[in-house]
Amino acid sequence: MILAPSILASDLGRLADQIAAVERGGAGQVHVDVMDGRFVPNITLGPAVVQACRRATTLPIDVHLMIEDAERYLDAFVDAGASSVSVHVEALPHLQRAVEHLRKREVRPGVALNPSTPIGSLEEILPEVDFVLVMSVNPGFSFQKFLPPSLDKIRRLRDTLRSRALPARIQVDGGVHLGNIRSVVEAGAGIVVAGAAAFAGGDPEGSVRALLEAAG
Repeated sequence: MILAPSILASDLGRLADQIAAVERGGAGQVHVDVMDGRFVPNITLGPAVVQACRRATTLPIDVHLMIEDAERYLDAFVDAGASSVSVHVEALPHLQRAVEHLRKREVRPGVALNPSTPIGSLEEILPEVDFVLVMSVNPGFSFQKFLPPSLDKIRRLRDTLRSRALPARIQVDGGVHLGNIRSVVEAGAGIVVAGAAAFAGGDPEGSVRALLEAAG
């Protein structure tokens, strides 16, 4: 299981130190949440922050685009240093084109699902992506509670991937903490995003170690 701390919950004034701490703790990726105030009700980070992350670490940088017109900005985030990029099925009418473009840019493409979006909406694109991001909160803000029905959704997606012999991994983002991370991993998550659980306690290194231990 890969743990991907979300820097949205970090102290951005000490970004390099915060990233170094989670890297020492065993994080496998750095997760960057990008919001535009249109697709979700918040405005957050952009390519300049991805560049800062790239300078601070050799870990893969995973960029989650919660934005409209995401195709217009793919190259900016790839050029800034993204290693993987997920785009929302709800926001992109030409999803396959975006996935193909990311693949050509040698970046791992992923597709994200809001809590109310059924996994059946991915039937045609599943063979073409490296991972599926299951949102376990409604996107837009940190510090939200995990939505319990997400566990069943993760299991059903896991079973779908297995039945079709597809290699895509399942990423889960939203409300994951020490008390539920094992259940999330057992349901099928191979990549877990942790925001508040990684950074809010003031000891990112220790928090990441504890999350990895709790995950089993």
